[in-house]
Amino acid sequence: MIRRSMLPGLAGILLASGAGAADLPQRVAPPLPPAPPVFTWTGFYVGANAGYGFRGGASSDTDATYGTVTESGGKGGFVGGGQIGYNYQLTPGSGWVLGAEADIQGTGFGRRGDGTIGATPYYGVSPSLDWFGTVRGRLGYAFDRWLVYGTGGFAYGGGSRSPYAASYPYTLPDTARIGYALGGGVEYALTDHISVKVEGLYVDLGRRGTGTTVYDATVPAYYGTGRSESGFGVVRGGLNYKF
Repeated sequence: MIRRSMLPGLAGILLASGAGAADLPQRVAPPLPPAPPVFTWTGFYVGANAGYGFRGGASSDTDATYGTVTESGGKGGFVGGGQIGYNYQLTPGSGWVLGAEADIQGTGFGRRGDGTIGATPYYGVSPSLDWFGTVRGRLGYAFDRWLVYGTGGFAYGGGSRSPYAASYPYTLPDTARIGYALGGGVEYALTDHISVKVEGLYVDLGRRGTGTTVYDATVPAYYGTGRSESGFGVVRGGLNYKF
């Protein structure tokens, strides 16, 4: 009888406990933060660059009439300028990137080929290469913020006439030159807008034929257009801002 009289009380206690538990706040997992946007190389950009340009080949050449021309001075020097371009990434994150870029550069190595024949001065009368530019396509593959690419296209350049041009009686090469550029590079995006790159180019602005060397006994000195040139290399670093 005592046990039966206790059952209604126990049932009431259990019901009250269940109701109290239902009134307690429920534990819900916090919402996940939104996923960061996937980086893309797509967009217009402008930038600046600086580096080193250098010519290959020997520092001497043999003239058929007067003998060996030994060039003086170095083969390389400073290169710097700016660029503008556009990239389009086919798939954000990692994937193929298509682009186009144009740049303009000033040079510090476009000498005229002065030197000596024996102990007598030899003065190059070909125009110097004071600047050049390129208009190139780019094809690369992006690994998120890393971009590895190849590039190639049209190149052009020009300079000033030699101060010894009046002493040369034959036709002089034109100051304007055209050709092609090929190369490749690696670029890394520091932020969504700023990237840095290292790039190498081979630029060929057309061969200049070796003309006739003349000798002026009143100076005395030799004058000539120098040896043929097939092009030059450029290694440069750059900084880009993407819009």
